[in-house]
Amino acid sequence: MQITPVRTAADRRAFIDLPFRLHRAEPHWVPPLKAEVAALVDPKKHPFHAHAEVELFLARNAAGTVVGRVAAIRNRLHEQTHGEAVGFFGLFETERSSDVAQALLDAAADWLRERGLAVMRGPANLSSNEDWGLLVEGFERDPSIMMPYNPPYYAALIEGAGFHKAKDVLAYELSADSLGVPPNATEEEAAPYIPERLRNFERLARERFGVVVRPFDKANFDAEVKRIRDLYNGAWEANWGFVPFTEDEFDHLAKQLKPVADFDLIAFVEVKGETAGFAIALPDLNQALKPMNGRLFPIGWAKGLWYGRKINALRVLTLGVLPQFRRTGAAELLYLYLFRTGLKKKMRSGEFSWILEDNLAMRTPMEKLGAQVTKRYRLYDREL
Repeated sequence: MQITPVRTAADRRAFIDLPFRLHRAEPHWVPPLKAEVAALVDPKKHPFHAHAEVELFLARNAAGTVVGRVAAIRNRLHEQTHGEAVGFFGLFETERSSDVAQALLDAAADWLRERGLAVMRGPANLSSNEDWGLLVEGFERDPSIMMPYNPPYYAALIEGAGFHKAKDVLAYELSADSLGVPPNATEEEAAPYIPERLRNFERLARERFGVVVRPFDKANFDAEVKRIRDLYNGAWEANWGFVPFTEDEFDHLAKQLKPVADFDLIAFVEVKGETAGFAIALPDLNQALKPMNGRLFPIGWAKGLWYGRKINALRVLTLGVLPQFRRTGAAELLYLYLFRTGLKKKMRSGEFSWILEDNLAMRTPMEKLGAQVTKRYRLYDREL
């Protein structure tokens, strides 16, 4: 077996193609768009690389067949934000072989150690602002849009390579069916199924703190995007693993999401006239991406359009409230807004992901609304 860095166009194609071979028989794996993966790892196309170094590695067996891959990631913005010498591994894929996994992760560890880092954490693809964590519970469900999926055996391989749990992050699901909301119910017909204490809480939040939710203003797109970035960086700055979005990174994300966003599912919450937080939800485009098998052409785009009409779930990509407004009911009203708006759009369920396992300020209102944990993802550490 050989572990070599990606250097050629053929290497890069092999890196991108590997999971399509490994997981083609896995019923819950959703193939990513290959063009998006290629852009993610291309320093010329993704602004993450402006503050990071990324080395891609391939594992080949004696016959020359690619059997594994990994990325070693030095995120200087993480080091500056947290003051810790932590590097990352990500984009980890391998055949079911402890030897391959050990060799790949050792190669990533050596690369990070050479740069003076003391801990390797992951998986991160490429940071907490894209997707991260290893799925350890919830294998019986398809992943939501922009969430990872991996076979169950990956956990044993990573733990066998010397890693231990650093933190779990959770995915919650709120289902209209679990609340007993009848199919095709209007907002008025669904109202009695929202827990009474939450409806009372909503009334008090409006009367006592002047909490109001407003939708995204498409006419002022650039200003609204900047507002979201500032709120995001302010609301999450104390969170474990948080790294702020740079302006270029957020602009890149906004350009990616703009063609597929439903702006009714993006909202701000105000407290006595001050902008206090925001939420972004997306239709679960994985329902349309799955049949496309990673390609837009020749007929992938047509499949995407067809299945896109049938999407019946959403993913809450991010929801945050500034610290000074967290006891006003602002978060709860954002949850309720998304629940009601989703119902209007025939969305019968929504995934809220991801949420730190110890973030009770976010978990408690979710559970009061009736949401349940459906998936668990794990971040691992290994001392270098």
